[in-house]
Amino acid sequence: MPLSGELYGCEDPSYWRTVFDVYWDVLKAKGGKKKNLSELDKCVKSLPTVLSSSWVFNSMSFLTAVPTQYELQLQLHEQRGKFRPRLQQLVATNSSETVEICTRKAFQLLPDVAAAITELSQLKAVGPATASAILAAGAPESAAFMADEAMESIPGLTPIQYTLKHYILYLGKIQLCVKKLNQVDTEKAWTPHRVEMCLWAWAVAQKLCPSLLQTLSLGEKAADEADEDVRPTKKGKTR
Repeated sequence: MPLSGELYGCEDPSYWRTVFDVYWDVLKAKGGKKKNLSELDKCVKSLPTVLSSSWVFNSMSFLTAVPTQYELQLQLHEQRGKFRPRLQQLVATNSSETVEICTRKAFQLLPDVAAAITELSQLKAVGPATASAILAAGAPESAAFMADEAMESIPGLTPIQYTLKHYILYLGKIQLCVKKLNQVDTEKAWTPHRVEMCLWAWAVAQKLCPSLLQTLSLGEKAADEADEDVRPTKKGKTR
């Protein structure tokens, strides 16, 4: 697969792992000189672990800082997507009680992602894209973040529509990719969120920091050279 090719159509998990390994470097390149990026990087990395270990769904015991988790995901949302200056302020107008009730119900609705997004969308200033960011943080095995670059990397999803219908179409294609990768990868660690992170990193890196992807092209070159070494020489035709 050439460096300029489409990652989505690739079924070699080693390529995907290489892209996944540079995700946070690409995010830093995207963020530029923003002062809070390193701290945001650290916090968001830990979100899935924090959520899965602290939210005991069966006993209805939840984090007391749910709004904080929303704020972190919204910062990442804006870091990776389009800047919406009032988004965080509007989300902050939701009471902690309302956020907790909607979030609790949304996660209980999984694996019905459509129903979970519909529930979260009842919160002020939360639409399918923002809701998908929250679900991807707490349930990466079920949801993928609705990132523009990730959607644009998948054939048939443009022009982008920020609707539930379009998100479900996007998630379906992501899930198909997850299934194909896990079928051939012995680690079987691919999730919708992980695939989406790779697609985003691939698209952004090609524009901002293509050098981060050079290991892919170098690996391909080495493979081509190896093929040349073992390729049999042409023999003349016999009569």
